[in-house]
Amino acid sequence: MSPETIIKPTNTETISSQRIVSISRERALHLLYQMIRIRRFEAKSAELYGAMKIRGFLHLYDGEEAVAVGVMEALRPEDAVVATYREHGHALARGIPASAIMAEMYGKQEGCSRGRGGSMHLFDAKTRFYGGNAIVGGGLPLAVGLALADKMQGKRRVTCCFFGDGAVAEGEFHESMNLAALWQLPVLFICENNLYAMGTALRLSQSVTDLAKKAAGYAVAAEAVDGMDVLAVEVAAKKAAEIVRAGEGPYFLECRTYRFRGHSAFDTELYRTKAEVEEWKERDPIKTFIEHLKNQGLVSEMDLNELERKVADEIKEAVDFAEAGTWEPVEDLTRFVYSEWRGV
Repeated sequence: MSPETIIKPTNTETISSQRIVSISRERALHLLYQMIRIRRFEAKSAELYGAMKIRGFLHLYDGEEAVAVGVMEALRPEDAVVATYREHGHALARGIPASAIMAEMYGKQEGCSRGRGGSMHLFDAKTRFYGGNAIVGGGLPLAVGLALADKMQGKRRVTCCFFGDGAVAEGEFHESMNLAALWQLPVLFICENNLYAMGTALRLSQSVTDLAKKAAGYAVAAEAVDGMDVLAVEVAAKKAAEIVRAGEGPYFLECRTYRFRGHSAFDTELYRTKAEVEEWKERDPIKTFIEHLKNQGLVSEMDLNELERKVADEIKEAVDFAEAGTWEPVEDLTRFVYSEWRGV
């Protein structure tokens, strides 16, 4: 794609939150708080990465907050979540403490994966959060397995699997969709279509760019939703989760969104222009949600200042917790890696 080619925001014909969703002040503040804490957490993560406090790979979620927050509102504690390597937002919205996530990225024992997973491999059994998976499309078969186990045990639970538009080109996607449909498994497939598979534009990697249509090939119900609108995502996700939970098989939800930062911390972003990014930022899910709430008289500047203060305190506590954390002793190097076989 030439640098002059700009992928513009599309007018997604889907659920319009401002027309159909009535929201209380309490609920509005909750959703806004969740999105702001993700945005500020990512900003701090980028800062710490630059200071070499966080090492390895770092994929940030700025711009996509409405997807994680909206979808998590549709899930129950007993449901399972399988995420991608861009999963800080999913983990925070699911309820994993910011301190445990930050400590994990520092590589400290107090992290949610004992410091062994880092940014791309967040895990938390308590919240049934199964990664953080670094392989593109790698979480899809895991989600099918979790859902199969639930069906075999007669449990009415949803396995929610997040993946990007790049994963749709992978074999795991097609195999997983096929098996989920064939066995009528309770999987909620969430495609976070941010228009780029690393640095490759969707139109250059997919002959059919309307990704929701791909579900028809497997007889899976599907819908596309404006992934920059938290209320629209929440409505669509709740509808989808109810269908899956009722035993009516899997569901595919394409959330059309955009990432404001590069693919990873090392991305020079030569595949898109600054003008394109700025145009998408006009649809910033946090900014547009605040404008909507102000127009409805649901939030004030005082409310926003209080939310920012609360988030700032939480992130400072998370960083302090990570800084005070402990490194795993070298004696534990093979722990959880090798098992001693004692014979029959």
